[in-house]
Amino acid sequence: MSWLRAAVIKAVEAGAGGKDNLTRTVRSYAGTVVYHAGNAVVEGAKIIQDRIGPRNMQGFKQTVKRLEEISVSSRGMERVQLLRRWLVALKEVDRFSLGSIEGNKNSPTDQLNDENKDSPKKPTLVYYVDPDMGGELRTFRDVFLTSQALEGITLSMILEEPNDEEESLLLEIYGLCLSGGKEIRQAVMTSVHNLAKAFSEYQDEVLVKREELLQYVQDAISGLKINADFDRIDAKACSLKETLDEKKEELTPSRGDHDDSLNDETTTSKILKEILSQVQLCSKLEELLRKKKLFNEGDSPQLHAEKVEKLRVLSESLANSTLKAEKRIVDHREQKEEALNFRVAKSKEMVQAEKEFTDEIGELEKQKDQLEAELKKVNTLLSSARMRLHNAREEREHFDEASNQILVHLKTKEDELFKSVASYKVEAGAVNSCIHFLEHTWNLQISQRQLKEKNVDGELEKYGDYFMKLVISLLSSYKEKLEPSLSCIRKLEENLCSMKESDASPNIDDGSLNVDKQRRKLEEEYLDIESKFVSTLSTVDTVRMQFYETKGGVVRNLDHQKVQEIFDALEKVKQEFESIKRPRLLIETVRQRSELPVNEKPQRHLSTSSTSKRMTGARGFKNFNMEAELAKLESDDGAEDIIDPTDEINDWEFDELGRDFDSASNHLRR
Repeated sequence: MSWLRAAVIKAVEAGAGGKDNLTRTVRSYAGTVVYHAGNAVVEGAKIIQDRIGPRNMQGFKQTVKRLEEISVSSRGMERVQLLRRWLVALKEVDRFSLGSIEGNKNSPTDQLNDENKDSPKKPTLVYYVDPDMGGELRTFRDVFLTSQALEGITLSMILEEPNDEEESLLLEIYGLCLSGGKEIRQAVMTSVHNLAKAFSEYQDEVLVKREELLQYVQDAISGLKINADFDRIDAKACSLKETLDEKKEELTPSRGDHDDSLNDETTTSKILKEILSQVQLCSKLEELLRKKKLFNEGDSPQLHAEKVEKLRVLSESLANSTLKAEKRIVDHREQKEEALNFRVAKSKEMVQAEKEFTDEIGELEKQKDQLEAELKKVNTLLSSARMRLHNAREEREHFDEASNQILVHLKTKEDELFKSVASYKVEAGAVNSCIHFLEHTWNLQISQRQLKEKNVDGELEKYGDYFMKLVISLLSSYKEKLEPSLSCIRKLEENLCSMKESDASPNIDDGSLNVDKQRRKLEEEYLDIESKFVSTLSTVDTVRMQFYETKGGVVRNLDHQKVQEIFDALEKVKQEFESIKRPRLLIETVRQRSELPVNEKPQRHLSTSSTSKRMTGARGFKNFNMEAELAKLESDDGAEDIIDPTDEINDWEFDELGRDFDSASNHLRR
């Protein structure tokens, strides 16, 4: 791959003069072939891969590994070209993202199909697939943020100080990959320069390893880096907020017209459907905001404090070692001075002794001429004096040699101590720079985290209040509809009980029952209102479950007490409804007997008590969930139910739901 990379780089440099279109095309292809080699073969993504072409699909994990390796190993001109390619790729992804938003949020496949129709001046965006992530398409920005490439190139800049061009390119990449504004990016770059200067002099390791300090720097950069998963959660939350805002604007005029068209059952059904769908969207948005709030990057405060404390202890230890070495240097200098003084005194003594021996030899030689008789004695004395002189000179030579060795040894020790002191100071400077960098980046990270939490809390409070208003509106509507219906069903029950069952004369031989028309009409009205009542109460129970299942995310305000009062009022209505004794309905008896076989006798226990039937119907609708109700409301759009106004029964928005419940309850009785 090295020859291919060299060829592509030369092609890019050759086209930089005036062929801008060719330069962009070659650079895009170079970033695809050299640094993202290998196509990801995924069974679930074959259709998309056939549409967008094999050159636009790359392996996610292989690309991450390649980016991390080349970010650390690049030096010199190769590093400059690497930064240029990364910056171009990140800007292309940013430009495509803005284009997709302006283009009404087109899918990645549609964008690529549109790009294939364009002129070759527009570069092709490369996507990456990871089978472990379900075959989801990822851009180069997702791959770059997932990998440790940004940390690796930062460590490379620390080990080899960047030039002006590299610094400019790295600042632009920081602007696309780090959280915060221009001040934070400039502060990080200044810290990188300081660390580069400190590490350029830090060669000999004493207590701290260079790899450990670089690992701390890498963790600090990771704490400031944008997280790809956080961006996806934020994008989903923004989409939900836009949907809620649109639905809120659509719902406001509809609620204003609700008072003017109270008898319009279709409009009321649509309003309730919109309110229930917004309740679901509020719950999803609340869950995403809680995830967004709990999402933290970088080191924890405890781990950061441990790192800083460890480096501070090492710095103090190095400072103490420096003081001890300097003290030993002073001691050695004192010893050296004492040795030199002793050498001077000893030399003076030797010179004086040599002079005395020379004078004595002269006198003896004179005595030799004068005293020939005493020649033997003089010769003996002369030999003895010469011998002593020779021994004295040898002693002086040995002493000089030993003294020189001591001086050389002291000089060597002094040089070693000077070197140790220099190493201690250099390493202490590197450690102090690292401490300053960690504390500075930590303060920046804390400020970003506080700003994020403040924004999330504001959004939670805003949409929590909106959720509360929706619930109050829905429950108030149910309460207004149930209270008049309760008096109506109580009146029907009294009318049915006042009638005697002897009004109907069943004819078993013919297989049919002749029921009084008036009683039949009252029973049908009673069953209709009862089914509406049960359906509405089941919807209230579903809203109650949805309301109390949202825990800890939204801070409820004083309207929570109002919602509880409405729930209590609806519960009281439900208890009053269940307390009404259900009359025996002959229309149900007729239906049940008509379905029995000819040879089978009717059973006496077909009709149960009113309380057990009503509770059975209520239990049958306990599992009525929000989505089933929405589907039912959609199928009932446009349906109308005309009720005789002389019977004092108000309009209702769940006529079709009531009929379905009536048929379901009859089926259960069979």
